[in-house]
Amino acid sequence: MKTTQCLALALVASLVTLPAVAHAQPNDAQIAAIVVVANQVDVDAGKLVAATSQSSAVRDFATKMVTDHTAVNQSAVALVTKLNVAPETNDTSKALQAGGDKNLAHLRTLSGAALDRAYVDHEVAYHEQVIQALDTALIPNAQNAELKALLVQVRPAFIEHLGHAQHLQATLK
Repeated sequence: MKTTQCLALALVASLVTLPAVAHAQPNDAQIAAIVVVANQVDVDAGKLVAATSQSSAVRDFATKMVTDHTAVNQSAVALVTKLNVAPETNDTSKALQAGGDKNLAHLRTLSGAALDRAYVDHEVAYHEQVIQALDTALIPNAQNAELKALLVQVRPAFIEHLGHAQHLQATLK
């Protein structure tokens, strides 16, 4: 169990570089790319775990992540389309994608309780980092009022996801 937790935490530490956004002061196009990628990597992990977990509680949580993060991405894409802003790939969005790919590769090597723990541990750490990035970089640097409003609007869902993941984490120990 400790090995799985250490691997999961090491992956999170190496792949989630959202705090670096605070120093870069991203523009709206870069924020859009970060938001889309951050949600998509969570959707991808959720789909994998929803299809492979043996725990109904973990499958339900993973399905919720797929549903909720897909909805955020749909809202973000609709907004940037309306604003005629093309998401701009940047170091943070690239790091998020690479980290998401590494996380998926790691999760694919696991099964049963080890898969559930690794997924949930990752979700806790990931949502903590996303909330920190929203608060310290994404919301403060969003220039467009509608983009900023969308980020503020989705923040409570990330808080709820974190709480749900923490609760699951406690039950899996």
